[in-house]
Parts: sequence; C-alpha cells; structure tokens
Amino acid sequence: MKRLVLPLLAVAGLALAGCETATPYQPIGLHGSQASGGYSDQQIEGNRWRVTFAGNTLTSRETVERYLLYRAAELTVQQGFDWFTPTDRNTDKQTDTYVDPLYGPGYGWGPRWGFYRRGYGWGYGRWGDPFWGAPLDVNQVSQYQASAEVIMGKGPKPTEHAFDARSVIEHLGPSLKRPTGS
Repeated sequence: MKRLVLPLLAVAGLALAGCETATPYQPIGLHGSQASGGYSDQQIEGNRWRVTFAGNTLTSRETVERYLLYRAAELTVQQGFDWFTPTDRNTDKQTDTYVDPLYGPGYGWGPRWGFYRRGYGWGYGRWGDPFWGAPLDVNQVSQYQASAEVIMGKGPKPTEHAFDARSVIEHLGPSLKRPTGS
C-alpha cells in the first residue's frame, strides 16, 4: 500500500501542474482548453472593431498586449484590409491578495487584534506578531486584460501610428503559444 502512495501523489502533482498554463493565443472560451482567457472581438462600424485579450494569472502583461496586437493584425487581414491603427488602448490589471489560513499546524492560539495595512485594508489576526512569531504570508496574483478599438484601412499606411497587418503577423507569429492540439 505504501509503495503505491508516493507514485500516485507524483502523478497527481504532474496532472495538476499540467492544468496550470499561461493563456495561449486562442479565442476566449475555447472548448477543451487547459487555460482560461483568450481573445474576443466585436465589429463597431464597417472598418472599426473592438479587440480584447484576457490572460489568466500566469500570463504576463507583455504577452497579453502582444497577443492583442497580433489579433488586431489577424482580424485586419481576415476582413480584407492592409493596415490598422489602434485607438483607445487600455490594459487593466486585477490583483487578488491571498493570506495563508490563521489556523493550522504551527499557528496555535494567541491574542488577536484588528489592524490596518495600506493597500490591504482592515484585517484581524496576528500576522507578523513579534510576541508569538506568527509569519506574514501574503500572496498577490495579478491578471491582465488589454483592449483597443482598431480602425482598419487599405493601401499604404497613412501614419507612423498605423501598423502593417501582414508585417505584424510575420514578426509576432513565431512568438505565439497556441493551445495544444492546434
């Protein structure tokens, strides 16, 4: 029995690790995806679209913004245009804070009081307590979502703020991580 426990725990750990991956370049809500997030777009006018890319907690801001730019280029070509200009660009960051449980092995019992920490608000407990030696274990996890309105056009780029869609696809395409099996 004991011989089976360790290998089973190792397999379970590998299975869980495989589930936690950064958001690949995929449409949002892709069925069967191992990661949450992805791109979405909505047509506003004949040559104007709203493009969004949402990453999960393992996806960096740089990746989210790069995938947004790539999606805008890909959509531009799909719609029969040559260049695009992003307007009203925005990247949102959502940060959640997690604190290890107050009770459990090594925590024991002791006095508790209310306290205020800038950026965290009011809390109750004994985190960082110099008398009882309780550890302060705060973890922050961030997720990024980038969005832009994109105006598309045909012919040569009109300004330096416009992007040649095919050139963006050529240069950013090799850096994309796509969902496994696609």
